[in-house]
This record gives sequence, structure tokens and C-alpha cells, in this order.
Amino acid sequence: MDTNQFLVQAAIFLAAAILLVPLFKRLGLGSVLGYLIAGILIGPYALKLITDPEHVLHFAEFGVVLMLFLIGLELESQKVWELRKLLFGLGGLQVTLTIALVAVVAHLLHFSWPEALIIGMGVAMSSTAIGLTALIEKKQLRTPGGQAAFATLLFQDLSVIPLFMLLAFIAPNKTASGFDLWAVTQSMAVILAIILASKTILRPIMRIVAQTGIREVFVAFSLLLVIGVSLVMASVGLSMALGTFLAGVLLADSEYRYELRLDIEPVKGLLLGLFFISVGMTVDLDLVTQQPGLIFGFAALIVTMKCLLLIGLGSLFHYPWRDKLLFGVAISQIGEFAFVIFGVALTQDSISRDTYNILNAIVAVSMLITPVLLLLYDRFLALQCGAPPKDAISENNTVIIAGFGRFGQIVARVLIARGMTPTLIDNDPNQVDLTRQFGWRCYYGDASRLDVLEEAGIAEARLFVIAVNDATATLEMAKLVKARWPQVKMVVRARSRTDAFDLRDLDLQPVRETFYSSLEAARQALMAIGETASTAANIIKQFEQHDMEQLEATRKIRHDRKALSSVMEQGRQDLKTLLELEQPNPDSERGNV
Repeated sequence: MDTNQFLVQAAIFLAAAILLVPLFKRLGLGSVLGYLIAGILIGPYALKLITDPEHVLHFAEFGVVLMLFLIGLELESQKVWELRKLLFGLGGLQVTLTIALVAVVAHLLHFSWPEALIIGMGVAMSSTAIGLTALIEKKQLRTPGGQAAFATLLFQDLSVIPLFMLLAFIAPNKTASGFDLWAVTQSMAVILAIILASKTILRPIMRIVAQTGIREVFVAFSLLLVIGVSLVMASVGLSMALGTFLAGVLLADSEYRYELRLDIEPVKGLLLGLFFISVGMTVDLDLVTQQPGLIFGFAALIVTMKCLLLIGLGSLFHYPWRDKLLFGVAISQIGEFAFVIFGVALTQDSISRDTYNILNAIVAVSMLITPVLLLLYDRFLALQCGAPPKDAISENNTVIIAGFGRFGQIVARVLIARGMTPTLIDNDPNQVDLTRQFGWRCYYGDASRLDVLEEAGIAEARLFVIAVNDATATLEMAKLVKARWPQVKMVVRARSRTDAFDLRDLDLQPVRETFYSSLEAARQALMAIGETASTAANIIKQFEQHDMEQLEATRKIRHDRKALSSVMEQGRQDLKTLLELEQPNPDSERGNV
């Protein structure tokens, strides 16, 4: 492909996304469906602007890999370990039962048992890209239903090796198989090597790269890291997404996690959008128009069957109705890995070309159904489960408070006592209902969304208070308001010192949620052991000033562990010297308590 042709194709992809995705988002249909329809329109079966979807799909699958790496960065190994029951219990049951159920039905439809097993294996897979993107977009990945979907998708990635081995076992020409005990041994060795490398040599290398101070070099290293892990995993027949997720988890407690996320996020977004477009291009419209009942009928039947099975498993694990419904809807489609399974089966002569084409069409159509189901979940089903639709905000005040929990309520009460009327917004329907019972006018909505802020009158507001209990959402809101409405002052809650670093990078003065209550506890502790009230107050005041100075000093060097350790040690010595200057009161009864 020459340069001009590459640029033309890039322009087509970008134009299709820019025209259709905002439209579908505005209609409430979600960005994923917009990308899929864009792919159908520009693909080889409609306008024929792009003629090689398979080539694009292989490249765009890297977007899924990047997404799993970023999700891994948000999870520490302890959190992954806590998911083990869902991972092997819920995920294992979903894969096993789906394969068994679909294989039996396929055999009853006169497919041979090997063909029926292959169809079952493909149908058992769900789309990591569609499922996780929808959950992240709707801020539901951390809900119980979202965690169940995530654990199940992760198990599906883990099942790559046994499924490929099963494919090789049922292949008519078994000598074509490259899977044996040696292959499994290699796979385990690669996983152990990734774990060992991340614990020993990776962080020192990252420190050296970060110390150059050149942003683009760190970006290049971030991409090299993900690509390198992907290639190593692929070389032994493992899922690239599984490998990069593992790498992300191992770096979740690294001091570089935020830089890695910020560097990779834009690339991930573009490639993930390209992936959805390329999936849309694979929809064979000729085949669909020739056999619409067969394609749409089986796609709808499979999605319904998977959804009911997942809801049943959710009941088995005692999930509330709302969560098990989300679990069922989010991953009820057939996933992108089914393309790989059916492709391998075709090369092994396990299925015919006609069967392969029909199965691929069913896979693509099932992916188109999921965004519609998610829309129905949001608009109708979620309402029945107790989650109200976004409230229409009928007031525009000079102060907007996002998050009306224990933190935001105190801020609101103080402002109201001074005669101000803040607009209160919270994205927890249960919290909104509770506060309304006590006479508060609180609106249900997600204040990180542009339309919610605009409806609340952010452009005319004087102050925006971010009091939500979600560090990621807090940072997103702060960046959005800072970029679009720089005249609006902000008071921002920070859950930890690390979160405060990110907010200070935006030139904000975050309020650490436990800092001042801890200082008050320390003041009372000093008085309890005999210090006078004035001495205790002076000590706390000096400590607070010193800590603020330390916060700023360590923020600038937080990626250099050696320098950070040195500054913190010096800070401890300075603080000790400072507090020693505070002479104890002669009447102090310290030591007598």
C-alpha cells in the first residue's frame, strides 16, 4: 500500500467515525453501534470504500489488547485474586455450559459432533471490546454485574489454550496441529517470565526512560512494552489481550501507572474505534439479504439464549436482578475470538466454506444487537430495577456540587447556611432517593458527562465542587471543566495523596478527604497525653504547613523513587527538628497517662 492510498483510507475511517459516532451517541444508541454502522457503510458490501476488512481487523485488534492493559493498570494483584471465585466459577460455568448447550442444539440441526463443538466454542466467546467498552462508557464496570462480566471475559481469554487443543484434537488432519504438552509448557514459561521481568528489570528501565524527561520517549516505551508482551504471548499461541492484562496488573502498584494510562489511552481509543469499524465491514450484506431470516434469526436466538444462561448463572451466584440483567446483556453477543476459532476450523477442514461464511455473518449481527439491548437496559429495564433515568435539571445556580454523599453534604450544608443554593447532582439512585426523603433536592445524573454539566448551567456557575468517591471520575471532571470553563473555580475532593498529585498537576488545590479529620484526631491525641490546647494546636499547624510543602516537593519528583526517598527522609528530619523547637508546657502531664 503506497502512502497516498494509506492516507486516503485513514481519511475514510476518520470521516466515517466523525460523522456517525456523534450522531448515534446523540440518539442515545451508543458509540459502539455508531462505529459498527460506519464500518458497514464503508465496507466491501455497501459503498466499497474499503475492500480489505480482514487486514484492517487484524491490525485493529490491538485496540482490544491496549484496553485490557489499561484495565489491568486499574487492578492490583490482590483485587484480581479476590475475583478468583467469579473467574473460575462463573466464567468456567459460562464457557462449559454454553459449549455443551450450543453443541447439542447444533447436532440436533444435523451438524456433525465435531462441527457442533466448533460452533459451541465460537458461541461461548463474548466480545471483550463491546462488553467492556459499554460498561466503561456507562460507568458500570465496578458494579457487581460489571465485575461478573469482566471476570467471565477474562476466563474466556484463559480458555484459549484448551480450546485450541480441542480444535486440534477434532481436526480431520491432526498432523496439522501444533499443540502438545511442549506448547503448554512454553505458555506457562512465558507467563512466569513476564511476572519475573515485571518484578525485576522493568521498573528500573522505566525509571531510566522517565528520567530523560522526554514525553514522546516514554510514550514510545509504553507502546513498545505492550507490543512486546503481545508478540511474546502470540508466539506461544496465547491471547495477546491476556498477556497485556497480566502486565497491566503487575504494574498497577507502580509509580508510573498514571503516565502509562495517559500515554496509551488516546491510542487505545482510536484503535478500538477502528476495531469496531472493521467488524462492521465484515458483515456480508449480500449473504444477509439472501438469507435474512437465517442470519438474523439465529443471531437473535443465540443472543437470547446466552442472555438467559448468564442471568441464570447470576441467580446461582445470588446477584440482584439489576446486576444479573446487566451481566447477561453486556456479554450476550458472540465475540471477536469466534472469528479466530472459525478461521482455524476452516483451515483444518473441520467446517465448510459456506458454514464459515454464515457463522461469521451471525457473529457480526450478534455484535450489532448488543448496543440495542444495552439501550433497552438503560431506558426501560434499568427503570424497572429501580434505577431512574437521568433527571432533567430545572435550576441553574452559581454553585454546583457533584457527589452528595457524606463529603458533599457537609459542603452543601455550610454553603446553604451562608444563604447559597447549590445544585446537587449524584449518580447513585439509592443515594438520591435517600436524600430526597429528608427534603433535599438532589438530581440523579453523571456529572462527568458534558450534557449534564451544561444542563446544570456550568457555563454561568461561579464554583464547581467535585465530591464524588471515584478518583478516575474526579480527574475526568476536573480536566473537562478546566478545559472548557476555565473561569469556573473548583473545590476538589482527593481520596489519597496520589490522587492529589494528579489534581495538583491541573493547578488545583485538592482537599484530601481524611487529612484534616486525621489532624483533628492527632490534636486530640496530643491533648490526651498531656499537651496543652495551645501547644497541640501549634504542633498541628506546623505539621500541616510542612505536609503541604512536602506534597508539592514530592509531586515534582514522584516518578524518581531514589530522589523521592531522599526528599521524604530529609522531610522527616526537618519535621522532627521543627517540632523539637516547640517547648513542652511545664504543666504538661506527659508520661503520667
